[in-house]
Amino acid sequence: MSVRHQIAAFLLLAFSSTAAVAALPSVVGEQSLPSLAPLVRQVSPAVVSIATKGTVDTRSNPLMDDPFFRRFFGVPPQQRQREVRSAGSGVIVDAKNGYVITNHHVVDNADEIEVVLRDNRSLKATVVGSDEGTDIAILKLSEPGRLTQIALGNSDGVQVGDFVVAIGNPFGLQSTVTSGIVSALGRSGITQDGYEDFIQTDASINPGNSGGALVNLKGELIGINSAIFSNSGGNIGIGFAIPVNIAKSIMSQILQFGKVRRGLLGVTISDFGADTAKAYGMDSAEGALVQEVAAGSSAEKAGVEVGDVIVAVDGEQISNAAELRTTIGLKRSGEKIRLDVLREGKRQTLTALLDERETAAQIGADDIHPGLEGAELASYDGSGGSFNGPAVLVASVEPESPAAAGGLRANDIVVAVNRTRVRSVQEFREAAGDQRLLILSIRRGNRDLLVQIR
Repeated sequence: MSVRHQIAAFLLLAFSSTAAVAALPSVVGEQSLPSLAPLVRQVSPAVVSIATKGTVDTRSNPLMDDPFFRRFFGVPPQQRQREVRSAGSGVIVDAKNGYVITNHHVVDNADEIEVVLRDNRSLKATVVGSDEGTDIAILKLSEPGRLTQIALGNSDGVQVGDFVVAIGNPFGLQSTVTSGIVSALGRSGITQDGYEDFIQTDASINPGNSGGALVNLKGELIGINSAIFSNSGGNIGIGFAIPVNIAKSIMSQILQFGKVRRGLLGVTISDFGADTAKAYGMDSAEGALVQEVAAGSSAEKAGVEVGDVIVAVDGEQISNAAELRTTIGLKRSGEKIRLDVLREGKRQTLTALLDERETAAQIGADDIHPGLEGAELASYDGSGGSFNGPAVLVASVEPESPAAAGGLRANDIVVAVNRTRVRSVQEFREAAGDQRLLILSIRRGNRDLLVQIR
């Protein structure tokens, strides 16, 4: 009997009778009951507890920044920062160099990071690099000695129904182990602006499990636990893990380049729905419809045209615009990809060499102003466009987002914010400040216009 069949028999026996749970025999007939204990002993020393301390800026009413207002109404100085603490989990993937993979959101805004090992040793750690888009961060331990690392699996081989084990520190309870199966693959739309291809599992994942390990029955890491779906904040059997192949790619880029060099195709897209397919005279309603191709972009050089329907990337089917965005965003700049497009009902194959999306574009623009939610910004060097000189490029705009409703379009070039010239995303942020209304001076093609963002 295979290990999976043994575990299936064990689970059936365990849940078929509540009376039998307290006194399970060690042997049924001549067959010993399976146990996950050897696997847990093997991998749990590689799973660590992470505690962080840091400060974050707090936005106050803009009137409170006016010294006259504060003096007239007797308002004391406003506190602009507050201390935050958080806890999570991590996985040692390189014992020799002391590298730990965890979630970006576990160490975001951290000034101090403490890592507690399975044997209760406490080590300081620093952030080598972090990627908000995939929610992956790489830490380096201060004393990389006497560590246990976990074996890395291949998440592309994971199947729905595979047995998995989740190890982490939920609610601060160190080295907690839960088990379940892979419930689904390729889940997206869980977070607002991330690049998602989650493994869904019913193995219990709770607050504090973030950054912990999802392992297969070989003891290999196949995912980094990241999020849960819950109305109460506790486990309801729907947890999500970042596939280890994505984590390996992000780690490789951070260690090699010091940052993530995310690929950029240079198109504005929308879902190719049933109504659009009918208008095009097509039966299939899957793919991403190209609405605009940026001048000088990777897409233009590859021969992509407005009206094309992108249906596959490197042979992998594309169902909608979000899937294309994630697929391209998880590839690195300089990578050559194969695009399958439908043009006038005929399938064509194009080859594109991805450009680099600026790191600044990975910062959600809603972090600058709520009215910019759904837009991604990048510093623009003035090359290959209609505006000469550095500015800010609107790299993409999500359909039906606040940014789209406000009038922003992909490939807009923002020259000034509230009449202040901006030459980078950082200058954009500084000019926006805490203003409720942003008046953006924009170059769109060969036209100049003003867009008001509220």
